[in-house]
Amino acid sequence: MPDSKPRIAVIGAGPAGLIATEILAAAGVLVDVFERMPSPARKLLIAGRGGLNLTHSEPLERFLTRYREAAPHLAPHIRAFPPAALAAWCEGLGQPVFTGSSGRVFPRAMKASPLLRAWLARLAALGVRLHTRQVFEGFGDDGGLLVSGRKVATEAVILACGGASWPRLGSDGAWAALLPGVPVAPFRPANMGFRVAWSEHLRGRFAGTPLKRIALRFGTETQRGEAVVTEAGIEGGAVYALSAPLREAIARDGHATLQLDLRPDLDAAECARRLAAPRGGQSLSNHLRRSLNLAPVAIALVQEALHAGAAQDDLAALVKALPLRLDAPMPIARAISSAGGLSWAALDERLMLRARPGVFAAGEMLDWEAPTGGYLLQACFATGVAAARGALDWLAARGAIDWLAARQR
Repeated sequence: MPDSKPRIAVIGAGPAGLIATEILAAAGVLVDVFERMPSPARKLLIAGRGGLNLTHSEPLERFLTRYREAAPHLAPHIRAFPPAALAAWCEGLGQPVFTGSSGRVFPRAMKASPLLRAWLARLAALGVRLHTRQVFEGFGDDGGLLVSGRKVATEAVILACGGASWPRLGSDGAWAALLPGVPVAPFRPANMGFRVAWSEHLRGRFAGTPLKRIALRFGTETQRGEAVVTEAGIEGGAVYALSAPLREAIARDGHATLQLDLRPDLDAAECARRLAAPRGGQSLSNHLRRSLNLAPVAIALVQEALHAGAAQDDLAALVKALPLRLDAPMPIARAISSAGGLSWAALDERLMLRARPGVFAAGEMLDWEAPTGGYLLQACFATGVAAARGALDWLAARGAIDWLAARQR
């Protein structure tokens, strides 16, 4: 009897929603996925253009610290679906993975489209129904799910509506207004650049220029990597790794000062020794280039700091800790991800909304953030798996399915 199986609606066809869908459908549940965009997983496809960084290979205890304040909440779910499980899942779809020199894990295809095609084919074979251009509109007075002007019959709901970054790809955080009475932490940009008041000279000549093999320091944290000078400020992987504390400092103090080490492979004493060599008739720029092999953009930053009043009697200290005043984070629409979302207090250990039994949530709509490097997708997948398993447990407790039989399928 086709109608004897329970039916669950999944709102959102990103990684969290689709992995939840797979868990549910594999357990024998009928699943309808409602996606507001014309096609699924648009943000995943964009993220995969430069190489789809699925997860990271570092030890799990270190891995979990990347989630900062949210680590205690995410840890049980990531332990239940760890990086090794995500890599195995990817390979099960015919997409072998490899670990790069940085420890990041990628599909060998280095893009998302082959993985997504295989995944959607698997879901279709499991009987999943995908409905695109369908807008989540909240819940009716009787608690029923509302989608695009109609009530959807379902025994449980998994919300995977995304955060508030990259709104053109479908996640704009508008769902928060559709859950009255449910605590939601305000959305804030994460993994974003920052505004810097560059001089016209530096902006005009060096906007778009990378800063390679540098280190950034803020407070007690140091991050090696690369960054990019932009017309409006600075961005890049090393900046993103420090974006959370920088953002909070700006919110508290009105600005933040980031220290830029232009030669992290040399200590201050060696920098001073090299700079002490006689300059002869060389300009300062040529002296910095010849003594320390600084790139033109790095030299321009030193000159910019000197013109702004930095002490000229200790160039080595300036090269090792060049101050950059950050005035504001870039807008959330330009951020790679977002912080904020459904408060953890609003959810039980199964990721079910306490105020709405039978409604579960997963992915970036929960209140957590993480740096780039595989941590974002890992948490999306892990919470999607957790929400699906929570929904199955909830249905089993209500007698809707035989959970033991479902696990054996």
